[in-house]
This record gives sequence, C-alpha cells and structure tokens, in this order.
Amino acid sequence: MATDPIRPTDASARGLARGLLRSARSASLATLTPEGHPFASLTSLATDIDGTPLILVSSLSGHTGNLVADPRCSLLIAPGGKGDPLAHARITLLATAEKVERESEFGRRARRRFLARQPKASLYVDFPDFSFFALRLQRASLNGGFGRAYELEAADVLSDCSQAGALIEAEEGAVDHMNEDHAEAIGLYATRLLGGEDGAWRLSGVDPDGADLMLGDKALRLPFDEPVTTPDALRRTLAALAGKAREAA
Repeated sequence: MATDPIRPTDASARGLARGLLRSARSASLATLTPEGHPFASLTSLATDIDGTPLILVSSLSGHTGNLVADPRCSLLIAPGGKGDPLAHARITLLATAEKVERESEFGRRARRRFLARQPKASLYVDFPDFSFFALRLQRASLNGGFGRAYELEAADVLSDCSQAGALIEAEEGAVDHMNEDHAEAIGLYATRLLGGEDGAWRLSGVDPDGADLMLGDKALRLPFDEPVTTPDALRRTLAALAGKAREAA
C-alpha cells in the first residue's frame, strides 16, 4: 500500500507555518488572468494582527487587475537557504483577496502595520493608484523539507484573536512604548534569544502568538510560549523574555 505523504498536523507544523508567514517580507503571488492562466509575480508582504497577509499593489500592475476580476490567489513563501532549495521549509497559502477600505479602522491598521514592516513603501503608499488587499486564507500547504508535508486549515496558520480585543486596541501604543523606552530589551530579544546581529532592532508589531522585530531589511519572529490576549499579559510576557535574554549572556 502507498504511504500517505501528508503528515498529521501538530503543534510543530503550526509553529513552522506561522513562523514562515510572520517572518516574510515578500512572497510570490499567483493570480488568474482573464483567460484563466496562472500569473505569478513578486509582492511585498506584511500581516494583520491575526496573521492575515496584507499586500499593497498598484492598479497599473497585472496582478491587481487579476485580483479585481477573480479574487482567488495564492502566496508562496520560500525563504530558502544554503544547499538544495527543496530541503528548506516553504508554505503555499490559498486565499481570497479583499480590497481594504483605507478610511476604515482596519484600513488604518493595515497601513500602519504594513509601513512598520515595509518602511520604504512610505514613498508611494498614499499614491491614488495604490490599494491594500487582505488575503483571506482558505487553507495552506506546508512543506517542512524532504518528507515533511502538511495540509493546514486557516486556523492552523492564523492567530486566534477572538478574545484579544484589548490587545488589538493597545497594540500600537505597546509597540511605540517598547521602541521608545525598552530598546535594550528588544536588542536582547534579537541577539540573545534569536541569534540576530547587533544593531538598533525595533518592534514592528505584536500579536497573541509573538512579536515581530526589524533591523533595516532584516526581520525576526519572537514567538511566545503561551498566547497573550491582554495588555497586562503582553507586558508580563515581554518582561519575562527580557529576563530570559539577560540570563542567556
């Protein structure tokens, strides 16, 4: 009998999928032309608090017209590494694109989080031909390397924000506070917990499952041991991680 190549979804697969998505700053975007032909392109990437991919695209781009005509799309995130590229983890996300209303609360958050992740986009983010799209995940295909294939549901990849209203409301202020008053701790997270280089690391966002760190074009993901849904829980978690980083000296 043939062996099923798909492994049962477990916590390790979920963590890997979320880490790939949250750490990415670009991805291959596949859309459908009016003739139904697959059309692949490159796009910059950020995520909403729950992990929903966010893209900023021009109406002059072919993929934008494709999304307007048929919102079905997919993203391939494949950071690669040394040696055989197929030996490294990658994930394909199947999604439906939804144009974001800029003046809505979601639109303002999408703009803020995107620019925190892609600061150079400030040069064109407000051009009238540019729009944000949220890619609403349907399912995902994760390959963790040779012999490690998983089929995931959207809930396996996204963060559960159903009880995180207070955290969502406080996220912008929490990020600003950490960057302004706790730069040393952020640097310790990056260098001692995540193996990053020395530098002026900053937080670009927080969510129930972790924090995103940036240094220029470099991005790191700091996962939390347990989900956080309130500002107090976030404060305790970040303090505990700072203490862990100091002990790692």
